[in-house]
Formats: sequence, structure tokens, C-alpha cells
Amino acid sequence: MLIVQISDTHLEGPRQKTFGVAPMAEYLARCVAHINRLNPQPDLVLHTGDVTNNGRLEEAQHAAEILKDLQAPLVVVPGNHDDREALAAAFGPQVCPRDAHGFIQHDITLDGLRLIGLDTTKPGAPGGAFDTARAAWLDARLQEAPTTPTALFMHHPPAHFGVIETEVDGFEGVDLLAEVVARHPQVTRILAGHIHLSSLTTWQGAVVSTAPSTGMRLYLDLTLSRSAYILDAPAYHLHYWHAGQGLVTHTVRVLAEEPLHPFAPEI
Repeated sequence: MLIVQISDTHLEGPRQKTFGVAPMAEYLARCVAHINRLNPQPDLVLHTGDVTNNGRLEEAQHAAEILKDLQAPLVVVPGNHDDREALAAAFGPQVCPRDAHGFIQHDITLDGLRLIGLDTTKPGAPGGAFDTARAAWLDARLQEAPTTPTALFMHHPPAHFGVIETEVDGFEGVDLLAEVVARHPQVTRILAGHIHLSSLTTWQGAVVSTAPSTGMRLYLDLTLSRSAYILDAPAYHLHYWHAGQGLVTHTVRVLAEEPLHPFAPEI
């Protein structure tokens, strides 16, 4: 089974570049075309948030128009640049289902792997948020299948990565999330975005990986003094599910040309 993870597309309105600089709509369309050419095709595409740049409905609709061309099913969780209402209106309940409290959350099982999507956003705040309502929902879901390997996917990584987006933005209620994950050892992976880098660490016994942005790579400044991005080739994560091992993660860059060169001459 294959799962594609895209993140931090930061779309603005039609015919607009993000921050007036980054052609993120063009980059997203290139990613969609690249994903559609994968062989074998992915079973699912996850978008781990910051679909839009300013949370406006027209931006969400712009993203939905591009992403509708995906051949594989799509699911979305919001990021701090998104508005839940706008995402739900643009993508509908199959892509952005709402729970009893209005959060966009998912519970999916594919080929023996459970994928639980969490809404970690707080309106008006750049950092993550996790409260008692979300903790109760997640704990109940995990109690339903205690022996099924499980990956959580969300926008904000709960671990420290040494960048402004984790060290300064913060994650309100992360201790609640830690308590839930610690009670459920079937959670072995956490798939996140937010930091615009392909990075990984461990947290509460799980591997936390963050997907690159589809074109705006974070300038890595471990002094926490500069928040900036570098225009880069679009990229995404490709997660290969190996039932006897777990998720194997590849970073895929979408280049304008990708000629193949054999390691050995063909006979």
C-alpha cells in the first residue's frame, strides 16, 4: 500500500502568487500530475494542512479545483493558515469530515494500517492546539483497535525540531496528546507538516516525520533569529506500508526533467 503526503501548499487566489513570489498553484498542479503518473498508484493522498495561505474561501476553492484531478482519494486536515469552515465548504464532508465539536478529523483503515487524522489548529494562533475534547475523541478511537498499527497525521508536529515553527510557535495542550499516545503503543508513526522540511525524530515512542512544502522550503536557521523560505522544486512524501515492518518514507522531488540513467549498460 502506498500513501502520498503533501503539505503546506499555501495557495492564494486564482492567478496569484503566494506572498507575490511563490507560484504555489503551478507547483501544486505539477505535484498532482506527478502523483497521477506513479506506478503503482497510491491508495490515498493526505494533505497535512496549510492548504491555503490566508484561510479565505476562494483560496480553498482554488486548491480544491486543482486537487480534484488526483486519481487517488484525498483527505485533508487543516493547518494554522486555514479556516475550518472554508475547507469544509470547498472540499465537502468526504475530504474534510467534521466531528461533534466541529473539528476536521479522520479515522481510516487500509490494508491493516489505521490512519487517524487530527485537527491541531486554534483560530488566530500559529502553533498547535489539542484540548480535552480532541483528547477524548482520539483516546476513544484508539481503544477501538488496540492491536492495529496506527499512524496519526496532523499539521503541527508535537516534537521539537529546533526551528521557529516548533520552538516559538509552540503546541498548546501537547502534554494531553502525549498522555494519549503513551497509553496506546500501537501508535508508531506521526505524519506532520508545518515546518516545510523533510525531517524526523522520535517522540513518545513514535517516529515523527514532517513532509516538505510543495515549493517553499524553510530556511533552516537553528539560531531562531530568521523566519524565511527558499523557492525550491515541489516535493512530497511517499509512504510505503510494509505489514511486517511499518511505514517506509521516501522524499519525492518533482523536477522539470527526470531522465533515467541505468547503473549498468543494458545488454
